Amino acid sequence: MFIFRYMSKFREQEKLEKEVNKAPSKTMGPAEVDVPSPQKYLLKHSKEPKLPEKKQFKYEDDELHSTPPIPGRTDQPLMGLHTNKNFIKTNAVENIMAVPKKPQLGYARTKKGDKQLLENSASCFRCSCIPCIQSILFTDYGQTPEYLIQRREEVKKAQEEYDHYVKERMREGAMKQLSGEERHNILQALKKNWDHLHHQYQGLSVVTDTAPKKYRKERLEQEMKQLETDVELTERHKTIYIANN
Repeated sequence: MFIFRYMSKFREQEKLEKEVNKAPSKTMGPAEVDVPSPQKYLLKHSKEPKLPEKKQFKYEDDELHSTPPIPGRTDQPLMGLHTNKNFIKTNAVENIMAVPKKPQLGYARTKKGDKQLLENSASCFRCSCIPCIQSILFTDYGQTPEYLIQRREEVKKAQEEYDHYVKERMREGAMKQLSGEERHNILQALKKNWDHLHHQYQGLSVVTDTAPKKYRKERLEQEMKQLETDVELTERHKTIYIANN
């Protein structure tokens, strides 16, 4: 029995392509690359970037603003020049006759004080006062801001809803309003209780060296503080509603 091994019909073509592609590159790289010369070997620091040659710095307008050269030793200055001008008197007369400079009008456009100058202020604004300038520049000057109007509407709406709720509860008989006399009596009773506790607090020992003394002092302070809160709340609100339970 004979076993035949499979032989591709492209075998010879593949061997030819392999030889063509591999044989020229058996050296140090492809054939089209030149072999480096032994005389041009790699030197130290040859691949590092090199700075350009140092040149003397010079401004473009040096010639316009340059100072004149120092006079030589042989140069003679002009001698014998005199003037009869009285500089003190001349300066005094110029300052007296000078017209004061008017500052240019401006306004602060931000809260940090950033100033914005006004162009043609003399022709545009007859009056230089700040309210007149602001009334011309800002159309909403002197008017109520939008957020305040919105806040006022929210407060008004909340008050109306609260009044409606109170009326409904009073109609159902679940709440009633304290009269002025009842409110006054409650307020006086709260103050009387506070005076009584305060009298007891004043009679406490100065030294709280035991646990019962400390506990009694803390209890009196807590009760007095609660009464103070109730008195303040009652005095602040003129209209008080209580639930009928």
